[in-house]
Parts: sequence; C-alpha cells; structure tokens
Amino acid sequence: MEQAASDSSSLSQPIIKHGRYQNPWKTWTAPKYSGLMKFVLFTKDKSNIPSTNELDKTLPVMKPDLKKFDTSPTKGVRHMWIGHASSLVQLDGITLLTDPVFSERCSVFQWIGPKRFRPPPCSVEDLPRVDCVVISHNHYDHLDYNTVIALNKRFGDKLRWYVPQGLKSWMNSSGCDNVVEMSWWQEHVHCPNTNVRFVCTPAQHWCKRGPGDDNKVLWSSWSVLGPRNSFFFAGDTGYCSAFKEIGNKYGPFTLSTIPIGAYHPRDFLKYQHVDPSQAVDVHTDIKSEQSVGIHWGTFKLTYEFYLEPRDLIKTELEKRGLSPFSFVTVNHGEVRSFGGEDDELSPGQ
Repeated sequence: MEQAASDSSSLSQPIIKHGRYQNPWKTWTAPKYSGLMKFVLFTKDKSNIPSTNELDKTLPVMKPDLKKFDTSPTKGVRHMWIGHASSLVQLDGITLLTDPVFSERCSVFQWIGPKRFRPPPCSVEDLPRVDCVVISHNHYDHLDYNTVIALNKRFGDKLRWYVPQGLKSWMNSSGCDNVVEMSWWQEHVHCPNTNVRFVCTPAQHWCKRGPGDDNKVLWSSWSVLGPRNSFFFAGDTGYCSAFKEIGNKYGPFTLSTIPIGAYHPRDFLKYQHVDPSQAVDVHTDIKSEQSVGIHWGTFKLTYEFYLEPRDLIKTELEKRGLSPFSFVTVNHGEVRSFGGEDDELSPGQ
C-alpha cells in the first residue's frame, strides 16, 4: 500500500509560490472580486427552481436499492448519484464515495448558505460498507464537516480518505486518521488483495475555506484503476489540457462522473467550471466509455435554468454524433451499472 509517484516529468504540475498552489495552464485566470460582485448584483437569475411538487416530477429522488452494493460487480462499475458531486461507486471489490455532502446546506453554518432543493436519497446510516472516500478540494459544496464527522463515526479507521496535498491536517483535526494525502500523478495501491490504484490527477480549480487560506490546499480529480474496470471523478474544474494527459496515461475509463452545472454567468465562471459542451470535451479527452453528469440539480449555486445542464448534454451529444448512451444524467438515488453484463442501457433522464 505504498504511495508512489508515477513518471510525471512531462505532465502538468501545480505551481507553488509562497506556500500557495497555482494552476499551470494559460486557460486559468483567478476569480476576481469585481467579477463576483457583478455576478451577485447584476446577473439575471434564470434558475426558476419550482415547487417541491413540480421537482418531484422533473427531478425525482428515487429510493435506492442499496442491497445491490452487497456484492461488487465482476464486470463494470455500479453507480448511485447522491446529489451534486456526491456519488456512491463500486468496482473491482472496492466501494467508494466522491465528495460526500449529506447536509442540508453547503456552508460553514447550517442556518445560512446554499440550501438543497433536492434531498439526499439516503442517510449516512443507510449506506452499505464503504471502503474509501475521495475528496477533490475543500470548498463547502465538496467537503462537508458534518458529513465527515458522520462517516467517521459510522466507519472509523476502516474508512480511508484520499485527499489532495495540504488537506490531511484538516482531516486529522476532524478525527480522521486513515488519510492518504497526494499530489498530482501520485499513485496509491489501496489494498494488495484487490490491486486497485488511486491516482491523484489534475483539475483546473482553486481552494478556499476560511479567511486568508486561499489555495494553501491543492485541488484534484481522481482516477481509480482496477484490474478489470476503471473510474474517473473530475471533481470541480474548468477546461484545460490536463484531461488529454489523463486520457493518454490512464484511459479509457469504464465510467466517469463529470460536472455539467454551475456555469452561468460564463464570463465569471468559465475558468473554474466547465459548461455542458466542455464537459463532453472532458469526456472525449479522458477516453471515457460512459459518463454521468454531476454538479447540478441539487444546490442553487449559479443562475442557469435548473434543467439546462441536462438538456444541453443531450443537445451536445447529438451535435457531435455521439451516442446518447455515452454521457447520461441520472436521478438522485438511481442505482445503475455501466460497462458490465447487466449494464442498464438508457440515455438518461
């Protein structure tokens, strides 16, 4: 289970200046306070999130059959969307969570901040056995303190946390001791019995959790490589050339979860969040056999129409002549298998 860096001399590396990380690509521009003010004060809100009764029709939350996770598939990847960037994923004898957030709000406080308009389909207590968690970065909609505490209480040190460089101390202070901290392109074999490798791979984003701690923690995507199947989690990202590097080094992936929402207004968010067209670019760059759209339909963070990400993915696939089965959206709580003999072929919602 030793951690090792793969041969990464020619691959994208984060820049570190004065103890703070920076993106290395020309496609990156750091968010400006003036852009934030323009976004908050002058951008028209087109989200139009309807009543709960209407949401139950357009974005239903399914009661998941979690017993399906009792046995790992011999072929393919099993997936359940919890909401936003949170998924429950199973492959090659390993069950993992991505950026789990079960709280009502993604905020430092639970009485203020972005609130769910779609609830999680299950609780932490309902989860099957989980072996590990991958965290992409420390923003509140991806790293939730209350969820970390609940998962640690439920699973203890049997649960391993994979986090980007700089986040281990926060995890330790939250009570989690089984933590593997990694930088881009480092690899870690989770368990010799399963021979599943976790690889910290690049993403174009940034980090901040409190006053003055901007970018003291790295951000990442994650590649999970099993002997038979593979899974890619993009985390939170703008579009950059690193995805071609990931695809060339580790692709093809059996299944990927790629953000498709929180992209409007574009002039402010284009550097840090892909839109649906760029999400398909990521899908093709990493050589994903099938992808699921995440980072939408759960919290109101930006101002695009709440169903637009789902609609635009379908439009983009048709425009490019790609199969409607290749990149899909799913319901909260929907358990599906991808790339296996029991692959439930469907173009999504």
